[in-house]
Amino acid sequence: MSKIKLGVIFGGQSTEHDVSIVSGSSVIKNLDKNKYEIYPIYISKDGIWYHYTKDINKIEIFNIGEQPKEIERISNEMEILKKQDVIFPVLHGLYGEDGTIQGLLELLKIPYVGCKVLTSSVCMDKVYAKMIFEKAKIKQAKYIVINTTNEGNKYIYVNENLNYVNLQIDEICKKVEEKLCYPVFVKPSNSGSSVGVNKAETKEELINSIKIAGRYDKEILIEEGINGKEIECAVLGVDNPEASCVGQILSADEFYDYDSKYKNAESRTIIPADIDKQTEETIRSIAVKAFKAVRGTGLARVDFFVDKKTNEIYLNEINTMPGFTTISMYPKLWEHCHLDYKDLLDKLIDLALKG
Repeated sequence: MSKIKLGVIFGGQSTEHDVSIVSGSSVIKNLDKNKYEIYPIYISKDGIWYHYTKDINKIEIFNIGEQPKEIERISNEMEILKKQDVIFPVLHGLYGEDGTIQGLLELLKIPYVGCKVLTSSVCMDKVYAKMIFEKAKIKQAKYIVINTTNEGNKYIYVNENLNYVNLQIDEICKKVEEKLCYPVFVKPSNSGSSVGVNKAETKEELINSIKIAGRYDKEILIEEGINGKEIECAVLGVDNPEASCVGQILSADEFYDYDSKYKNAESRTIIPADIDKQTEETIRSIAVKAFKAVRGTGLARVDFFVDKKTNEIYLNEINTMPGFTTISMYPKLWEHCHLDYKDLLDKLIDLALKG
């Protein structure tokens, strides 16, 4: 029986480049070499495509910050892609998880692992994902939306009717204080791994957080903070998606930002989460509902907050290509459900091939 020609793409141009390298190398190392003819593709931070030429059987999992060295530039990316039976785009963040690589593969009519163009682009944009979840009547933290301008302290406030109102930064702060309660979290709408996210407890911190978020995206989301447990659920499937058990994040820092996830060894996860069975089942149900609401296919990790006092459940966001290291929450959740890493990879590729 001939092997399935599988292209694995990792790296990329987003702020999550280094994480993608770890995820991609984890996938390659754990794939069944008897079943797949693997062609590793590394995309550099400046968008150059390379063939990672190291012997497939000798590829080890990278550490954060390490870069592949045995690389040869690919002269015709489209030709290489067309030679593959299926692509596993292990790309996080912009230009990978936002519908761009998915659109390219759709044009080339090549099957690929994960969510399609619409789902990927919507879920990458936190603001528009929230609009869909509102329509689905899924509970979320209160929020407001602003856009940056090219005029220093002038911003655009986007109200509930999607009217765009020009305001000074002080007026933006007044809107936040009227509609939300401190602390608030300020986030770039299009960014992953909590890059550019900051917590603000005062007006001064709010102004500074808005300026930082504006470096990463024109659209900024300001959310009311939830004093809750951080809970994550993995979803797998197409027409009848399934939800895993749920896990809990215990951040070593004040909140689970990029450094907490990838640089602070004190951060850890608990599987199953420290919540009651009824709450877990409700979360699993909402995870599937949210996945369907954005027309998810293949996989996603759905993140929640569970209020520590009221036990109310709030949807935070959906990640359509979550971290895929051997210690990442998505594969660990399925492992706890008796689907190990290798079998999970097989399942995802099979779903992609079946369309």
